[in-house]
Amino acid sequence: MRHLVVFILLVSAALAADENFPVTIRVDAAKAHGELKPIYRFFGADEPNYAYMKDGKKLLHDIGQLGAPQAYFRAHSLLVTGDGTPALKWGSTNAYTEDATGNPIYDWTIVDRIFDTYLANGVKPYAQIGFMPEAMSTHPQPYQHTWRPGFPYSEIYTGWAYPPNDYAKWGELVYQWAKHCVARYGAAEVEKWYWEVWNEANIKDGYWRGTPEEFFKLHDYAVDAVRRALPTARVGGMDSAGDGGKFMQDFLEHVLHGKNYATGAIGTPIDFLSFHAKGSPTFVDGHVRTGIANQLRTIDTAFTRFASFPELKNKPIVIGESDPDGCAACQGPQLGYRNTTMFSSYTAAVFARKHLLAEKHGVNLEGAVTWAFEFEDQPYFAGFRVMASNGLTLPVFNTFRMMAKMSGQRIDSISSGDPGVEAIIKSGVRGATPDVAALASYDAVKRQLAVLVWHYHDDDVHGPTAAVALTIAGLPAEAAQPRLAHYRVDATHSNAFTLWQALGSPTAPTRAQYAQLEAAAQLGLLENAPATVTVAGGAAALSFTLPRQAVSLLVFQW
Repeated sequence: MRHLVVFILLVSAALAADENFPVTIRVDAAKAHGELKPIYRFFGADEPNYAYMKDGKKLLHDIGQLGAPQAYFRAHSLLVTGDGTPALKWGSTNAYTEDATGNPIYDWTIVDRIFDTYLANGVKPYAQIGFMPEAMSTHPQPYQHTWRPGFPYSEIYTGWAYPPNDYAKWGELVYQWAKHCVARYGAAEVEKWYWEVWNEANIKDGYWRGTPEEFFKLHDYAVDAVRRALPTARVGGMDSAGDGGKFMQDFLEHVLHGKNYATGAIGTPIDFLSFHAKGSPTFVDGHVRTGIANQLRTIDTAFTRFASFPELKNKPIVIGESDPDGCAACQGPQLGYRNTTMFSSYTAAVFARKHLLAEKHGVNLEGAVTWAFEFEDQPYFAGFRVMASNGLTLPVFNTFRMMAKMSGQRIDSISSGDPGVEAIIKSGVRGATPDVAALASYDAVKRQLAVLVWHYHDDDVHGPTAAVALTIAGLPAEAAQPRLAHYRVDATHSNAFTLWQALGSPTAPTRAQYAQLEAAAQLGLLENAPATVTVAGGAAALSFTLPRQAVSLLVFQW
């Protein structure tokens, strides 16, 4: 504990030495922008088998505890051949093999275990149909890769990335899987899931080692199979890398106007649209510089394309992977933001702008998948992009816990420290001006107003603290003296990583140390924050300081 006290005193002294800069934020409950959709409630990972391991189940429970509506989980490799032993960038279920004469053998044991674990923890499947079973691949060998961090990333793409040697067998596999899910879980449950085919097929010589036309055929056969098993199933795609470019354009033209390879009809059912958006971090002058502009620019471009199709304008959109960088299992100096509150503030800043970009284009953004889960039995805080390390949630997960406390209508929030989404898309958050802004919600039923405030900068360097003057207008008459809960993620709040460092970065924390770390990993309140505020004429005001890369959530309830 002595280490922790010294650490907190040093951090506090450093922050006190900063020259604070003023920021004014005005929130108006009377100016609503429609429902604040819970787009944060989607997660995913390359490795499906971690879900049913000890820390995987613990994190799925934490995800499920984010509350209603239920979260969703997307994973690769649900049809890959293997014994279910996980590894970095690898997973398997052995769902499909063949006997000596080429007859199919279906085995749902492992994939059932994965989905059972999701559902037992209040999480629903976002079912990715892929990748290619070994017996069905046109190029089966080599099949299981031996990649590890530091090796060329291209080594992960092996026999599972190729087209099927028989599309009828592929369609029958998907049909049998979907039919089995309906029998096991019930049609009313399965029709709430998302079903999509493959992953990032537009990467040349990557996840898809076939032509675009072969992917369209793969997609058509799979969608037809799911719909034959459950006509009300929710199907979509194509989960492209980035906005998808010409590949995405051609895919959309195909599903809207092309001849269906499986049925011969015109068009392919599509209930939702999906693509991926990533940031681009670098390491410059001895520190991490994240690339929020790249992620937001991709979202802006994809929304523009979807909005250009009248038939798609109102379709739900799920950003199937949405992260500050492109490889959760990779390590390196440019990825040093992951354990820190830089990941927290980036997440708050980018999720808020997703709402703004959806409003700008008039599209129906339903969710964004954070492609970060956990890696079982790795060193503590090893530098992977995860939501938890050895069962301890990272500071970033507390940003999701904050967003889960917001509900109702998204309301006006105007900040003098907001660079504006268009400026961020153009130039990022660089130089002398950080991003200090807010996302606010008002829920008349719950009698609650919530304000999420972040202090973000692309450069992970020390900077002055924001002195925030928050004013709230439009509160109802009954909110005369609302209770206030002020939650905080910073160096000393909701942060197991900095406590772990203060404890000496133990390789194997003792039981007592682990209990301390578990407590620090939870979302915590800011000390010395007022417990109530006074409202006059529907308006209230209060002030607080917010360090760089910190996030606050203020919840007013009456």
